This record gives sequence, C-alpha cells and structure tokens, in this order.
Amino acid sequence: MKLLGCFLLLCSLSAGADERVSICFNYGCLTQAEIVYSDEQLRVLGLLLGEAHDAAQERDGISTAVGRLLGWAGQQSAISADRGGNYADDAVYGKMDCIDHSTTTTRLLRLMEKQGWLHYHRVLDPVLRRRLLIFDHFSAQIEEVEQAGPAKQGELPERYVVDSWFFDNGQPAVVMPLALWRAGENPNGY
Repeated sequence: MKLLGCFLLLCSLSAGADERVSICFNYGCLTQAEIVYSDEQLRVLGLLLGEAHDAAQERDGISTAVGRLLGWAGQQSAISADRGGNYADDAVYGKMDCIDHSTTTTRLLRLMEKQGWLHYHRVLDPVLRRRLLIFDHFSAQIEEVEQAGPAKQGELPERYVVDSWFFDNGQPAVVMPLALWRAGENPNGY
C-alpha cells in the first residue's frame, strides 16, 4: 500500500510538471493545436523572467520568452512555417495573421502570469488598432502594475503591446508602448 502511494505521488508530480497551451493558426484561429511545454522549458523561462528587477527588464524578458515559446510550439505544430507579416507565408499551412498571434500570445502571457513570473505587469485582453477602414491589426497587451504605491492623480498605468506578428516564428516579440503602436509605429518601418 505504501509503495502504491509513493507511485501515485510520483505520477502526479511528473504529470503536473508540463503545461499545455492551445495555439491557433491559418488565419482567424481557423486551426488550433495543443502545445505541451516541458518542465525544463518552463524552468528556463522562469529563470529568465526572474532576473528582471524592474518593469523595463521584465518587458525584455517577456519579448524573449514569447519568442522561445512560439519557437518550441513550432517544433510541435505547423507554425514553424510562419513568417513575419501576412505576405511571406501567404499560401503556407501554419501561417499566422494578427488574430492568431494576438490570441496565442495572450494565452502565452497568461501562462507566464499563472506561473507567477510576472511581477511588474498584468495581462489584458488583445487590443485593436484601426487605420482607415481596412487596416485592422490586433495585438496582445500588458499593463504595468504599481510597485511603489498608488499612481499620481489622473495618471493611468502604462500599457504595452506584445506583438509577435512582425517577425518569423521563434523570434522575440515586439514590446512597445500602446500609444506608439496605435499611432502606427512598428519595427519594420512600414
């Protein structure tokens, strides 16, 4: 009986070590795949994000962590074929548009939040940028949390987009202030 108890405890510890996240691809979340992140992968990211001593360092870690999580997801799914933007992978199975990226990145950020790795930010729902009537773009977003007391009167917490759409699969995500992103800023200059 004692041996059975030890065996069940060991099984439950190893079963709880991995994390599963559903990612989506093929534009508009048409296709979904369940990705399993190993305990070792999670440990590496926990150490990476644990090195942050302020919000700016945490955003750098988030950028790298999202890229790594998407790269590992590409080893288990067709998103390894995803290229930055919408045109370099137009007819490829595994391509991702901004809806796929914002949804998947938000799920990855929620994983980080669940793991307790985010100390300076909280995860928000995806955000929409609309330019003219046909140039909609979605992104994941985070908000800085107060660490040193309440914000000054009338001052809102700073929000940032975490946008993995701009670059090929596995590359660090763009993290920039929401206001700049809404104004049309992007790392590619277009």
